[in-house]
Amino acid sequence: MTVKSETSEIDRRQFLYRSLAAASVAGAAPLRPETLAAIEDPPASIELRGGELTAIVGDNSASGEHRTGYNGVWSLRHASSTRNLFVPAVAGLNLEHIVTGEHLDDSKTFFEPRNAPMTLRPIDRSEVELHQPPTPTYQVESWTRFKITPPYYLDMEFRCRAHQPLFPRGYLTLFWASYINAPSDKSIYFQGGLEGQKPPLWTQFCTQFHNDQSTVRHRDDDFVMSFPEGGREALFKNLSRFRFDRPFFYGNFDDLIWLVMFDRASGIRFTHSPSGGGVNADLQTTNPAWDFQFLIPEPEIGKDYRFRIRTALRPACSREEILREVEKWPAAE
Repeated sequence: MTVKSETSEIDRRQFLYRSLAAASVAGAAPLRPETLAAIEDPPASIELRGGELTAIVGDNSASGEHRTGYNGVWSLRHASSTRNLFVPAVAGLNLEHIVTGEHLDDSKTFFEPRNAPMTLRPIDRSEVELHQPPTPTYQVESWTRFKITPPYYLDMEFRCRAHQPLFPRGYLTLFWASYINAPSDKSIYFQGGLEGQKPPLWTQFCTQFHNDQSTVRHRDDDFVMSFPEGGREALFKNLSRFRFDRPFFYGNFDDLIWLVMFDRASGIRFTHSPSGGGVNADLQTTNPAWDFQFLIPEPEIGKDYRFRIRTALRPACSREEILREVEKWPAAE
């Protein structure tokens, strides 16, 4: 009886939010904050549908098999597939770390975005926003919008603001993890190569171990993130000899590809782990993490910093078609 009651309450809240979003679209009027505030208990997650995709976007609370501490896209499915792209118990496009070089050995602070409160609200029937108020340690506030655009795009727009001067090493980095659900190919692919190598080549990147040469910088990225001597290892501490030339990567998932495109190269870093998402016991393999970072040198207090990405979960295609996807996105915005 308890399970049915909890499920009914979640469904009720989802219905209220969907009704508000639908009314907003039908009446061509934006949802007002005071209207949303009238609902005392916003839902932990909201389902979005569009074209060939179905996504569940949620906060960092637990719900069913989804574990507490993971936010962003709880599930992303293509109509042709029976599987969630992301490990069901965790998430993709999950805001994982706020990094300043300090407080790395306190696990609660190391994973502060997992633990600090978040609020989910709809923008309309295809778009939602996650808001995280200033976090306890780093005092960084953020807003993340997710939107489905047919036929197979999931867009993300991130904005953050530092409220206190807590950056003694001169940088702020935000780190996102996407835990991929046991793909047979754990690699990501991008255009780049070794330092000094020209022209850029299609590069396959699959690290051997967690925290092993895990972060790929842009060809022109020479910023040094400093850390205290010793301390815990981390993916963002370990740099690869590879560099990327264009701000996108893709990976293979069953008969699909997941393409991740960034609206800039500056400040973006790619990160990989072959086992960051744990183990899939049924398929007897590990779940890789296809991650990225957003580096802000010398952040200013009260200033908004932002970037956008477009992801495409689509049937497998040629690299020529991947490049056409990359090239047409800015022109379409």
